[in-house]
Amino acid sequence: MIVTFTANPSLDRTVALPGPLERGEVQRAVSVTQESGGKGVNVSRALVASGLESLAVLPGADSDPVLAGLRAGAVPFVSLPIDEPLRTNVALTEPGGVTTKINEPGPVLDDNQQEALLKLLLESSRGAGWVVLAGSLPPGFPSDFYATAARRLRSAADGEPSGHMPLIAVDSSGQPLAAALTGGAEGMPDLLKPNAEELAELAAAAGFATAAADELEADPAAAAEAASAVVRSGVGAVLATLGSKGAVLVTAEGAWLATHPPVAAVSTVGAGDSALAGYLLAHSQGAAPADCLRQAVAHGAAAASLPGSTVPAVHQTTPEAVTITALRKD
Repeated sequence: MIVTFTANPSLDRTVALPGPLERGEVQRAVSVTQESGGKGVNVSRALVASGLESLAVLPGADSDPVLAGLRAGAVPFVSLPIDEPLRTNVALTEPGGVTTKINEPGPVLDDNQQEALLKLLLESSRGAGWVVLAGSLPPGFPSDFYATAARRLRSAADGEPSGHMPLIAVDSSGQPLAAALTGGAEGMPDLLKPNAEELAELAAAAGFATAAADELEADPAAAAEAASAVVRSGVGAVLATLGSKGAVLVTAEGAWLATHPPVAAVSTVGAGDSALAGYLLAHSQGAAPADCLRQAVAHGAAAASLPGSTVPAVHQTTPEAVTITALRKD
């Protein structure tokens, strides 16, 4: 089973425009879609759609629309009841897939609620193959929350009779992502899933002088070099998504680039989350690293071709269309 943790879930509304966004003007939407969201929630939705067992852990009142959406979508979850409503995020999509996002900050959780949410994660993760710590953190959370969660997860697993240790993936941005490198050996993730901008930040946090995000996205070899620096800091693997350029996967054993033929992009909302789900799906089936990358890119491309924050099922993906290039193999 794969457990996902979303501390700051959202109701994701996607407004499709008939043409380019015109600031200061009145425009009529072509369509409006609404899904329960947040990075971890999206990963769980994509995994469940592909028939893999997943459990989403998140805060939220039982009557909150986010939880109602998960129930309607038959996505298993456990939640910490809170009084405040969860946030609503709005994405404006233009023809061709250009997306403008407006994300609310989310409810404030006090120290007791933060600890209760972490304990709920620990209890729910017993026996899990992977635990995914994903998304932004609500206001007031310490930036090193994910590093703390990783240490607590491993400590709890070490105390279990089975001694089973889940693999830990982190997909975030800004300070919470950079702080994932500060947890020491016990807090280091087994997998990081940055985009080009986040990879540049991670490489800098790892002490590697790297290029700007747009240069990394345009040059997969440079992206792999930056990701290698992050792996050398103690992270197990880096899956870096590079938009239409595909993705690179770097481990201590090698580095690979995966590309997919161009798709007609409809919405890029959740494409990175779907890519992570594709990787985890393949990994759970015992696939080799390059084939995990192959399914990640196939999932991400399929997500970009779907409206709103719709996630693809595995039968909607085309891994056979993905080209894998070994950048380095040790």
